[in-house]
Amino acid sequence: MPSNQDSSSRPSLTFDDQVAIVTGAGGGLGRCHALELARRGARVVVNDLGSAVDGSGASISAAQAVVDEITAAGGIAIANGDSVATEAGGAAIVQAAMDAFGRVDILVNNAGILRDAAFKNMTAEQVDAVLSVHLAGAFNVTRAVWPIMREQNYGRIIQTTSGTGLFGNFGQANYGAAKMGLVGMMHVLAIEGARNNIAINAIAPIARTRMTETIMGEAAKAMDPELVTPVVIYLAHRDCDRTAHIYSVGGGKVSRVFIGQTKGIENPELTAETVAARIDEIDDAATFTIRGGPTAG
Repeated sequence: MPSNQDSSSRPSLTFDDQVAIVTGAGGGLGRCHALELARRGARVVVNDLGSAVDGSGASISAAQAVVDEITAAGGIAIANGDSVATEAGGAAIVQAAMDAFGRVDILVNNAGILRDAAFKNMTAEQVDAVLSVHLAGAFNVTRAVWPIMREQNYGRIIQTTSGTGLFGNFGQANYGAAKMGLVGMMHVLAIEGARNNIAINAIAPIARTRMTETIMGEAAKAMDPELVTPVVIYLAHRDCDRTAHIYSVGGGKVSRVFIGQTKGIENPELTAETVAARIDEIDDAATFTIRGGPTAG
């Protein structure tokens, strides 16, 4: 299992008696997250539809293979092949955790697909398919787990956003819209979950996976998915005191991405001409306020 520590040593961030759901965990990032959570004591629901990168097809074999890795190493896990893209599928994933383990402490919304195309060529089906897995998928599983976390007054949720949503990338308008939607969802749930000790954060990973290996080129060699998982482990832990934070992580580098608001201008007699004349002052990011989190206005 992925770790920077000697396998004989006891890690300090452990998850004994806790239960984690990781969606899209049959390979890539999700597999790494599931393996490491299990190594650190969590009982894990390994969810994966077993589809191709574009979302076609289905098989439980990918999820079961990860479960077999976990159990061979002495961990506890079950495989689940339900689709996050439907309300019933999201509910079934959470119910599988409750039936097997009786609780859910951690949810990692990782499942995703790609349907890339230049915007001029993008179809409604390509948009709907990506939104249904990334955005609606996270909504479906989170909505099913939310009352459980509220009742137990505890929860840790990690969203998987993307640099495409945060900064843009050619040919991925559907993917970028879905990934930035996860950030908006995070900000709202951080506010609503604060009173019940539910923290929700996001990662924007850069890693070599099925979805990226054909487009990363030489950079892929340094982008092991295992190097993303340590941030997920921290955000999933009971000692994590952050919420509504976004972390860019890849190749061993971790940095925070945030939404800031410039000082701007104030003019009670604002006109379009005033905006045009002072746009550089409005845009000046030398002084800004970070927005987001339970105290957001």
